[in-house]
Amino acid sequence: MNYILFTIILFVSCQENKTTAIDKLEENTSKKTYWYNNEAEISSYALSQARYGEMHSGKAVLIFVTEPFSLKKNTKSDTPSKDDVSVLKLNFTKTFNTGIYPYSMMTSTFFPFENGKHSLKISSSSQEWCGHTYMELRGKEKFEVQFSSYFEGESINKVSLQKNYLEDDIWSMIRLTPDDLPIGNTKVIPSFFYLGLLHKELKAYECQLSISKVNDSITKYVIMYPELERTLTINYEADFPHRIVSWQEAYNSGWGENQKRLTTSATIIETMKTDYWNKHSNKDADLRIKLGLEE
Repeated sequence: MNYILFTIILFVSCQENKTTAIDKLEENTSKKTYWYNNEAEISSYALSQARYGEMHSGKAVLIFVTEPFSLKKNTKSDTPSKDDVSVLKLNFTKTFNTGIYPYSMMTSTFFPFENGKHSLKISSSSQEWCGHTYMELRGKEKFEVQFSSYFEGESINKVSLQKNYLEDDIWSMIRLTPDDLPIGNTKVIPSFFYLGLLHKELKAYECQLSISKVNDSITKYVIMYPELERTLTINYEADFPHRIVSWQEAYNSGWGENQKRLTTSATIIETMKTDYWNKHSNKDADLRIKLGLEE
């Protein structure tokens, strides 16, 4: 009897705690209905990736999902509490081949669902046949970043950076508060994908930021880095939920005589809302076909 009572109390307690981060949110019916329905939003993209002075075809996926984030554990909270922060997590993946060997890349951002300016955490990794790299940022009083790499001399135990805008956060800002996107001249820390692939210094760079209409239904956001000779353009739906439909990233790719001005691009294939963490059976593989991730 005591065991049953304890189980009931524990269940009720967990259920109450799970909703605390959501209950603290301000009222916004459309946002809460769309993002807090126990599903993730998955969008697949046809990718053309610049690497080694050539273009390589592949796939990209943006997976947005809300979850409680533990400030104490610096990760998703498996035992939610009132101290958690509700975040919109983005898992951004890229896969493409360069000649004989493949690349697999992923960046995860944990951006506060309300009143967010910077992610609480960003982790980014890249795997290919030469080795792998891993970078992690923690949003403390300053940004604390660690970087591990198979390249000699690139690994760093910890570096502290002043808090500037993070390019990796722009994707979540578009989805949640596009009217608050920074515009004008300011400093931005480039995406961890770009910093890792191009072996650029980890720091904030001066940027020119602009927003404009492509047409009545599509808006574009442009980040131009003069020092890096790089421009990122993200095209998204003007109306809620502001789905990202494509992007282009122009920069110098390759080294020496093979260096060329190329443009990485991605165009949306399909979007679905689903509890993908429960879709792990062989019968669920058809969903990958629907997303255009299987030939």
